[in-house]
Parts: sequence; C-alpha cells; structure tokens
Amino acid sequence: MPIAFKEWAVTVRALAEGEQLLTLRKGGVREPDKHFQLEHDRFFLYPTFDHQRTDLVRESHRPELARALEEGVWSDGEPSAAAMLRGVHISQPDRVRIRAWAEVAAHYTITDRRAVDALTPFHVWTSDYAEQRFDWKRRHPLHVVVLRTHRIPRPVTVKVRDEYGGCRSWLEITRDLPFEGTPVLSDEEFERASEEIAAIAAGDRQPVLV
Repeated sequence: MPIAFKEWAVTVRALAEGEQLLTLRKGGVREPDKHFQLEHDRFFLYPTFDHQRTDLVRESHRPELARALEEGVWSDGEPSAAAMLRGVHISQPDRVRIRAWAEVAAHYTITDRRAVDALTPFHVWTSDYAEQRFDWKRRHPLHVVVLRTHRIPRPVTVKVRDEYGGCRSWLEITRDLPFEGTPVLSDEEFERASEEIAAIAAGDRQPVLV
C-alpha cells in the first residue's frame, strides 16, 4: 500500500506550492518509542487538520489557512474560512485530497536553537512552532528533512480512516496513488535553497544518509 507522510493541511499546501522546502520532526505520541524515524525516502503528503493552529502559522501565510480547506471534503458542509482564521477547532473531514508526493533530498539533525531560527525562510510556521518542536524532549536532536515535492496531475481523494488519527508521521493509504507529476521548483531553485539549508545546518549537525 502507498505510504503517506502526515502534515498539517496548510503545510501540505505550502509544500505543494513550493513555499516550504522542509519539515521538522521529533516524533509523536504514537511513534515507536515516541521518536521520529525517517522510514521512507519517497511518500505522498497527507493533509490533516489535527492540532493545526492558526497562531503557529506566520502572519504572511495565514490566508493560506482558508485555502487549505480545499484539502478536505466534509459530508456535512465545509467549515467556514472565518472559523479557520479565528483558530476555531476544525473537525476532521470525511475525505482528503492527495495532490503531491515528495522525496527526501537531505536529512539533518540539529541541536542549536540558532540553526532552527535560521531555517525560518524555508517554512510557513512561526518561530514559536519551530522552537516548540526543538524544545520537546530537549535531550534529543531535531530532525530537519528537506523535501523535493512533486504535484501529481490530478488530486486523488482518499477516505479518512480511524487509524489515520493521532500524532503519527506515517500512514498506509488503502488505494493506489501515482508517483507522477513534476517538481514544484526548478532544479536551479531547489539546488540553491538546498545549499542554503545545508550551510545553516553545517556547524550543528551530522548528515544522515538517506
């Protein structure tokens, strides 16, 4: 079955539009030993509204929260954009749209808060979000995973199942999905950004082979 990586809907949207190039992970309560492991090097991006918080998305990207509603399908009617922007709890949709997949371009672990702050241009979250990820389980390093994202030609609608819930990174999707489409950034744009991320991580990490 296809493997999917679970992220906030607004984050998936940003990755699929080339506005975000990485993800930050330490693990969720449903991860093995509550630690993140990069188990796959190519996967689909699964949008979730679990724990998505308006106040942890940078002001410049908050309009994307409303657009992120397009990632879900609700049988009883789509939540209002105003509710999303106010930070009102959004129920999980009945189905989600899978519109992109990613391959791991680089994987670093970092322990320096300054490096976390310097990565801000490469994601849509606030510095508070990044620091919360960094501070959780302070003795463990933060995983920085650089993703080369591709948009598939036509979004595929997937039923939301009970086993997809909770704080987990990896899901097995119960329908076929195509590894098709083109990268959201040109080779030149992606290479330039990847070099900047590598330079930020350079004094504070060990590269992890992928």
